[in-house]
Amino acid sequence: QVQLVESGGGLAQAGGSLRLSCQASGSIFSANVMGWYRQDPGKERELVATITTVGGTIYATSARGRITISRDNAKNTVYQQMNSLKREDTDVYYCKLGRTGDSYWGQGAQVTVST
Repeated sequence: QVQLVESGGGLAQAGGSLRLSCQASGSIFSANVMGWYRQDPGKERELVATITTVGGTIYATSARGRITISRDNAKNTVYQQMNSLKREDTDVYYCKLGRTGDSYWGQGAQVTVST
């Protein structure tokens, strides 16, 4: 089993920044992909960005330029730096760890951007 604990969400002003963190613990193997997804109530989760253990990244088109994903493999932690926040960034952000055969989700972190 793998546990994911997110932190860093909260209230921010438009134009500001937030950094989300997600630390994984448990039966973590070396090869995995960690990432962030967002979800509106009543809608499906959608990709924001993912990163492999060797640093390969994928970004949603809407995330490019303002969001940076990174990870510290020694700490089993993935980060999402969000800059130039917009009101439409308001959402619940979920951390995911995926590997061959299974995947795990965090509990979600609320990000609210005020104007």
